[in-house]
This record gives sequence, structure tokens and C-alpha cells, in this order.
Amino acid sequence: MSSLPKSRLTLFDAEAPVAAAGFLDETPALALDAGAVLLIAPAGRRRAAAHPGGTILASAAAGDQFITGGDDGRVAATSAKGELREIADEKGQWIDALAARKDGAIAWSSGKTVRARDPAGRIRSFSAPSSVRGLAFMPKGYRLAIAHYGGASLWFPNATVLPDRFEWKGSHLSISVSPDGRFLVTAMQEQALHAWRVEDKKDMRMTGYPSKTHSLSWSFDSLWLATSGAGAGIIWPFKDKEGPAGRAPLERGMRQAKVTCVAFHPKAHALAQGYEDGAVVLCRIPDGSELLVRAEPSPAGAITALAWDGPGNRLLFGATDGAAGIFELAG
Repeated sequence: MSSLPKSRLTLFDAEAPVAAAGFLDETPALALDAGAVLLIAPAGRRRAAAHPGGTILASAAAGDQFITGGDDGRVAATSAKGELREIADEKGQWIDALAARKDGAIAWSSGKTVRARDPAGRIRSFSAPSSVRGLAFMPKGYRLAIAHYGGASLWFPNATVLPDRFEWKGSHLSISVSPDGRFLVTAMQEQALHAWRVEDKKDMRMTGYPSKTHSLSWSFDSLWLATSGAGAGIIWPFKDKEGPAGRAPLERGMRQAKVTCVAFHPKAHALAQGYEDGAVVLCRIPDGSELLVRAEPSPAGAITALAWDGPGNRLLFGATDGAAGIFELAG
């Protein structure tokens, strides 16, 4: 593993802990714990006060907007130009989870209440069995995956049928859907993941983690699911109908520090991994080769956000100490 030329890596200070990263079309953007969205444009960096005096608790970049939910009870949209728009106000109740996609659909939760806003602005509500901790849109149709105590639910906001339940005892803290829509995966309060095959609800456990898993990322073709929570990226195989059942995961990018964040390249079987010591590494899945994007700094802030642009030419990252950077792949 070797360091990359300095000219391909631009480092800067976000001046606040970084909660999430994304590209608003071509504009790199960071959601900051301190309630702002930082836009990194060629003309300079601009800070949009999405939640003045508050903290961003949930966020999702989609299209040309960064959707954020805060401890002020508001859901806000920040455009690539820094324009702010209020989506909803839950009157001071914390926004616990949030999901968004490019067509303009947005969903958020506060306690047991889930609200889904379609691209036309119509809002529907659903009361979950318990407090909701994770949301994700299904890749096809207007359907929402919801993580809560006791499992997950799939909800059609515009239908009158009851949500479809996927049951497993315990507290499910986040949810992710494979790009082909075949699998649901939740990260649990215990040091494990749980998966269901959507078509028949067959479930499977994914265990063996030394700590909780906070970051999940699918490969573009749904063949692999990368996860944080260990001293290497843990990458589960999903190419077969049975998913990872009975199969061991791959391990990539082994270090003394734990992986805190993962992001698959949008077009290749390459994985960006951030670590608790502030390092960022690129790993190729087929052969395990590695490139060191950022060596561990001193003092170290854990990497909390990673995002690729659409073509996969630029990688944006941010850390708990406000350190951030953009890595550009060679053309």
C-alpha cells in the first residue's frame, strides 16, 4: 500500500464535525453536526445555515439537494446554490431518520411517526410499531423500508393496504435495500446485521462483529454489501438467491483501527473505507489491492462520511474533528 500524490488529494477544514457527505449534482457538500451544510464550489466554500442553532441528526443527498433533519424538528432542503427550503416542521420533535431520492421523494421519522412526501408534495403518514430508527426507499415504485423494534416494514404511502412486516426480535437501528430490490438489511443494537429476502421473507443473520455496524454500502450491481464495525471492511456476498446464508464474508483493508465508514464506487468493484484513526483507503474487491488516500493524522478524528460523485471520479470525505478532503482519481 502506498500514499497517493499530493496533487490528487485536496484537504481542508470544515470547522465542525462532519455528519454526512454527498454530491449535489457536481457540487461536493458536507452536512455538519453544527446545523449547516458546507458547499465546496470552485469559487470557494459556502456555508448554508439549514438548522440555525441546532444539530443535524439525519441527512441524505439526492439530486441537487441535501435533505437534513435536526433537533429543531425541521426537515430542510439545501440546494447546490445554497438556497434553503423548509420541507416540514415537527414542532421541536427530533428527526430520527431520513431518506431521499433523485425524483424528489422524501421521508422522515420522529418517534413512531413516519411521513412520506412524494415528488408532487403530497404527504402521507404512518404510525410504526415503535420508534423508527432507519428509512430507505425501495429502488422501484413509491415504497418505503422502515426499521423499528422487532424488525422492519415495507410501506406503500399511496396505498390503503397495511405495511408488510419482516419480523426479527431486537432493536433495528438502520436499514438498507439492495439496488435490485431483492434484499433488506438492518443493523442491530447487538453487534450483528439481519437480512430478509423480499420475495418470501426468508431471513438470515450476519454476525461476528466486534462492535456495532453504523455504515452499509452496496455495490452498484447488488453483488456485495460492505459494512463497518471491524478492523477491516466486512463484505458480504449477495449474488446468489440465498444471499450470504452459509457463506463467509470477504475482509478488505485490514488495519489496527476499526472501519467507521464505507462507500462503494458507483461503477466498479472498488470500496472506499474510512477508519477511526482518520485514514482513508481504497480497496479493490477482486484482488484485495489497496491505495492509501489519506494516512492517519495526529491527532486523529474518525472518518464519519464518504461519498462518490456520479461518474466515480471524485471521493469526498469528512471526520469528527472537521478534517475533510476530496480525492480525484487519475483520468
